[in-house]
Amino acid sequence: MVDGLKFIDLFAGIGGFRIALEKHGAKCIFSSEWDKEAQVTYKENFGETPHGDITKISEKEIPKHDILCAGFPCQAFSISGKQKGFKDARGTLFFDIARIAKHHQPKVLFLENVKNLVKHYHGNTLKVILRILDEIGYDAYCKVLTASHYGVPQARERIYIAAFRKDLGVNYFYFPRPTYKKIYVKDILEDDAKTEDCIVNRTDIKFWKKDETPQLKPIQIGQINHGGQGERIYSVNGHAITLSAYGGGAAGKTGAYMVNRKMRRLSPRECARVQGYPENFKIPVSKSQAYKQFGNSVAVPVVESVFLQILKVLNSGKIANAKGQEMSVKKKNDYAIQTELINA
Repeated sequence: MVDGLKFIDLFAGIGGFRIALEKHGAKCIFSSEWDKEAQVTYKENFGETPHGDITKISEKEIPKHDILCAGFPCQAFSISGKQKGFKDARGTLFFDIARIAKHHQPKVLFLENVKNLVKHYHGNTLKVILRILDEIGYDAYCKVLTASHYGVPQARERIYIAAFRKDLGVNYFYFPRPTYKKIYVKDILEDDAKTEDCIVNRTDIKFWKKDETPQLKPIQIGQINHGGQGERIYSVNGHAITLSAYGGGAAGKTGAYMVNRKMRRLSPRECARVQGYPENFKIPVSKSQAYKQFGNSVAVPVVESVFLQILKVLNSGKIANAKGQEMSVKKKNDYAIQTELINA
C-alpha cells in the first residue's frame, strides 16, 4: 500500500487501471475518456464522469500527479523516420501523453498498448515513442505480457511500458513473473438461466474429437460455417480467446463455447470476469456496449502485477545493484536492445 500516491487515468475506458491502482492505496485525481457510453460505466462505478477528449484539454488544467496511466490507442507517426523527436508525436494521441508528461514531470508513466505496436511501421512507431520518452526525461522499459499467464482465463497479449523520471536513478526494472494460475473458462461461467440470450443456434456446426485436458490456452473443438473469425467453438476447459471490441461472425467479440451441451457466447458478466474485474463492478449499459467496453479494456490483474513492481521501485529507490532475476535493461538511445527485450 502507498498512501498519498496520486495518479491520472487517461484514455480511461471503464477504469481498469483505476481499479488496479486504487486497490493498493493510490488515489485517482483526474480521468479522461471521450466515449459517452464508457463514461456512463465509469461514473456508475467510480462516482464521477471522466473529462472528455484529452486532445482538447490543456495540460495546465490537469492537476499535479505522481503517475500517469494510459491505455492509449495506437496511431501511426507519419514522419517517424525524420527524427524530429517530440514533434514526431504531433497529430497522434501519444502526443497528448507526451505533452502532459513534459509539463508535469510525474515520477512514472504507466502505459499499455496492443502487441502490434512492436511491429507497427516496421518497429518505427515504438522507436519514436521510446525516443520521445527519453527526450522529455524518462528511462523507459517495455515488454509484451500475456494475460493468461497472470491469473485470467484469456489469451491476451499487450505491451506494457513503465517509464521512470530520470532523476529517480532507476537503472533496472523487473516485469512481473508469470503466475500460471490454473483458471479456465469453466471457472468464470454464470448460471445457464442468466445466459439464455447468449445461445447461438446454427445448423452449420462441425465438431471434432479432441483432447480437452485443461490447458492455459484456448482449445478449439469445432467451428461454425467455415470457421472464420467469430465462427470458432472452444472448450470451457481452456482459456477464452482475446476479447474484442469489434469483429463479426456468429460469436463475434467473445468467441463461441460449448457449455452444458449448448453453444453460446460469453455473457457481459463473464467478459468482466475474463478481464479480471471484481464481482461488484457494475455494468449499466446495453449488452452490445458491454462487449465493446470489455473488449477495449485492460486485463486488471496484469496491470496490478506491473503496478506492484513499480511500487517496489518507488519504495526502494535505486536498484542498480539488484541481481538474481531476468531483467529488462535500458541503455540510452539503444532502441534495438529495447525491441529485443520486448519478446524476451
